[in-house]
Amino acid sequence: MHCALYDAGRCRSCSWIEQPMATQLTAKMNDLSQLLAGHAVGEWAEPVSGPEEAFRNKAKMVVSGSVEKPLLGMLHRDGSPQDLTACPLYPAPFYAVFAALKPFIARAGLTPYNVHRKRGELKYLLLTQSTLDGGMMLRFVLRSETKLEQLRAALPELQAQLPRLKVISVNIQPVHMAIMEGEKEIWLTEQQALEERFNGVPLWIRPQSFFQTNPMVAGKLYAAARDWVRALPVNHMWDLFCGVGGFGLHCATPEMTLTGIEIAPEAIACATRSAEMLGLKKVHFQALDSTQFATGQGSVPELVVVNPPRRGIGIELCDYLSRMSPSFILYSSCNAQTMAKDISALAGYRVARVQLFDMFPHTAHYEVLTLLVRE
Repeated sequence: MHCALYDAGRCRSCSWIEQPMATQLTAKMNDLSQLLAGHAVGEWAEPVSGPEEAFRNKAKMVVSGSVEKPLLGMLHRDGSPQDLTACPLYPAPFYAVFAALKPFIARAGLTPYNVHRKRGELKYLLLTQSTLDGGMMLRFVLRSETKLEQLRAALPELQAQLPRLKVISVNIQPVHMAIMEGEKEIWLTEQQALEERFNGVPLWIRPQSFFQTNPMVAGKLYAAARDWVRALPVNHMWDLFCGVGGFGLHCATPEMTLTGIEIAPEAIACATRSAEMLGLKKVHFQALDSTQFATGQGSVPELVVVNPPRRGIGIELCDYLSRMSPSFILYSSCNAQTMAKDISALAGYRVARVQLFDMFPHTAHYEVLTLLVRE
């Protein structure tokens, strides 16, 4: 992949961009192999990769510059801004949105927030696209509601110019910290979620709920989990840290009991809606802390699926699962280091199968799916 921003030394986010994709994948596999070197892995499935550019379904843009000439991108460590609207990781439709948003910011009087002066209103623009129909969700992260009515008044022209925008909202983030979003979401459209579909399973993209940023590879990840689970003798499963339900909804059958747990109510609303669309009757999604839920139960199902944030599932949940001994644990991780640490803490399990998913080309990051079987 060629990137003019990288060549000019203006962005180094894709730190591996000069390496061929095959070399990147080999390095990631070597890293994963070293992390799991203390375990006898039953099967190393072939690693999965996707396109090397235009694969992201999401842009998180820091807004800087002036209201007349806004910059959409990031801030370097020294505070200097960098416009990223030409980043080749974004699909082509994003460029038209970026181009329209710059004059819109001026029309709506949305003064970019200045970090050093602690002044201004518009902090971030968050853009997400569904691969199902190309529909987009646009979120304006503002410091306050001061400019809300000005934004509303200017919005019809933007919507006429960009009919792909199906969901538009304002998020209020008043704190002077590097926090992407606040708790309050104000809807500017009747529609509040985008429908996505992986492998025939409907999933919903909604503000304040996590969704994978590489749709093509994510679809392959969910499909692998489905195939692995459906080959197991499982009638009941937990899906912990379930997000919008991608893993559980892929793996569940009409006969299977599924309990999905996620702390974000917005994600649970999406998962519940998807289960209803699929006609699954023995599915229960709840907005709870996954560790607190699990450790508060007196028994476990045959299968526990975990898809934790980068910190991993932690020693408390590892100890509990070791004691309760479900027959199978399916671990999906975006941080193989913490996953390897957790696996070492899960007593009585062997690593039956491992597969790497290159969700983040041109970086050292990757996702991994691991099946653990009770010995």
